[in-house]
Amino acid sequence: MSESVVEFSDKNFDQEVIQSTTPVLVDLWAAWCSPCRMIAPVIEELAGTYQGRMKMGKLNVDDYPQLAARFRVMNIPTLLLMKQGQEVDRIVGVLPKDELVRRIDKVLTG
Repeated sequence: MSESVVEFSDKNFDQEVIQSTTPVLVDLWAAWCSPCRMIAPVIEELAGTYQGRMKMGKLNVDDYPQLAARFRVMNIPTLLLMKQGQEVDRIVGVLPKDELVRRIDKVLTG
């Protein structure tokens, strides 16, 4: 994982996501999930592209099931786009990179 992607846990989630002054993309994933592994390099690349404008991080649902339950995540990968502590968009499954960019840009400009 690149240094621009944060590893979220139950210890840092509220501080890093809910209280963040910049928008946050939360990638909910698990090691056994092959679509999660497919989207991981795209998230890494986008983290570099959006550095300073949007925080990107990963949350392992096997390690922190209570956080996945808190956001009613039923399938992975799920990407939560958070702004000022609120979920403003949710992406379930794998989307093409250009569609992810469009959805992220919408959060940043909206």
